[in-house]
Amino acid sequence: MEKTVYIRLRHRIQVQPYDVITIGKIALIVTNKELRNKLSEISIHKIQPKDKNMVVIDVMHVIKEIHRFDPSIDVQTIGATQTIVEVQYEKKKLSPLLISVVWVLLFIGAGLAIMNFHEDVSMQQVHQRIYRIVTGEENEQPLLLQIPYSIGLGLGMILFFNHLFKKRINEEPSPLEVEIFNYQLDLDQYVALNENKENLNEVDDH
Repeated sequence: MEKTVYIRLRHRIQVQPYDVITIGKIALIVTNKELRNKLSEISIHKIQPKDKNMVVIDVMHVIKEIHRFDPSIDVQTIGATQTIVEVQYEKKKLSPLLISVVWVLLFIGAGLAIMNFHEDVSMQQVHQRIYRIVTGEENEQPLLLQIPYSIGLGLGMILFFNHLFKKRINEEPSPLEVEIFNYQLDLDQYVALNENKENLNEVDDH
């Protein structure tokens, strides 16, 4: 009797070195409970040092292993056709001194970038002109405008990045987080396409 199983691969998972990747780890399975439990335990791949830090599991490999377990199963795939497996190796701890040096360099660089921008657009002259228009007086250092402007600049950056130190202001992602997310998607697509190319080359060699 033919049994229907619905499979949807997860986009990305994280594993430890030498972990055994099973179907249950990389896919959502919809079928009766007994069969689902059995399929979830089927081994797909074991992480080896040669895998480095990333492995791509194709849905065809999953289907092949399911049919090896039971040829009568009708596998219906939904969604993504590949899962990217990221191997989490132990990261080396960075020196606090190195972190401090990088932080200081970034702080100085950001400050210089803001200062150079203000110099390019003649921000000081703009403040002087606005002060003269509003008060009718000349002032080389219109602190009445410059101080609120500086405070607003800092608050604007906090709102833009949606973070105050480690605390998120609201649930909306910041533009930086969106850019990082898009970069990760592009990277995953590149890895998946490159893996497919390598697999096709291996098939041609055989």
